[in-house]
Amino acid sequence: MSNSADSPGTGSSPARSGRFRPVRVLTVGVFALAGLIFFTSFNTAKGTNIRTDTSLLKLSDLIQERSHKNGELDEANAALRDDVDALAERDDGRSASEDAELTALEKNAGTQKLKGEAITVTLNDAPPNATAKLPGYPEPQPDYLVIHQQDLQAVVNALWQGGAKGIKVMDQRLISTSAVRCVGNTLILQGRVYSPPYKIQAVGDPEKLQKALSASPAIQNYMVYVNVYGLGWKVTEDGTVTLPGYSGTVDLQYAKPAE
Repeated sequence: MSNSADSPGTGSSPARSGRFRPVRVLTVGVFALAGLIFFTSFNTAKGTNIRTDTSLLKLSDLIQERSHKNGELDEANAALRDDVDALAERDDGRSASEDAELTALEKNAGTQKLKGEAITVTLNDAPPNATAKLPGYPEPQPDYLVIHQQDLQAVVNALWQGGAKGIKVMDQRLISTSAVRCVGNTLILQGRVYSPPYKIQAVGDPEKLQKALSASPAIQNYMVYVNVYGLGWKVTEDGTVTLPGYSGTVDLQYAKPAE
C-alpha cells in the first residue's frame, strides 16, 4: 500500500503511520483552549452579557445623583439659615457693636457673601494623545496627563498665602474645615463631585495672589508638566466679583470607635 499521501516524495514508513502529525496536534490544542475559554467566560458571566454589564455605569449615575442631591440640600440649608438670621435680627437683644462683631465673625468664617477683586485659576487635563514637547523628557505616562489632588491643594494653599480673603472652588466657597480631595480623575468637595476643568477663584489683591502662585515650589513643579506635556493652566483677572457664602453644614464629622 502506498503512503504517498502521508509522506509526499518518500517511501512507506510503518513507524510513522500510527502517529499524529504536528498540524493535527496543534488543531486539537486550539479546540481544547477554545473550549476552556468558553467555559471560563460562561462561568464568569453567570448567564449575563459581560460586554454590556452596566454596573459601573449605574454606580457612576448613583454618584452623580447623590452629588446633585447634596447640592439641593446645600441650597435648602442656606435658605433656612437666611430665614433663621432674619428672625433673629427682629429682636435678638444684642447691641449694635455685638451685631457688628458677629457679622465680622461670619464673614471671616466664610458663611457670608464676599465682594472684592478676584482672580481665577483654571486647571485641566492634558490631551490624551499628548507627547513630550521638549527634548530630554520621557514620553508621558497616563499619570502625567491628569490633574491630581496635590495640584489643586497647591493652588489653594498659594492663594491663602497670597492673602486671599475668600476662595471658591468650582461653585462652592471654602471654609476652615473644607477638604479638597480627588478620587481618580474627579474632585470630591463637601459631598459633591466635579470633573475637570477645575476653576479656583480667590478674592484679594490680584498682584499679590499671582506672585504667591509664581513663588510656590509645588506650582513651579506643576508648570514643568504644563510646558512639557500640555497640562492646562490659565490665570485670569476677574475684576470685582461676589463670592457666595458657604451653604453647607458646619457640623464636624469624625470617626467613632466600634462598640
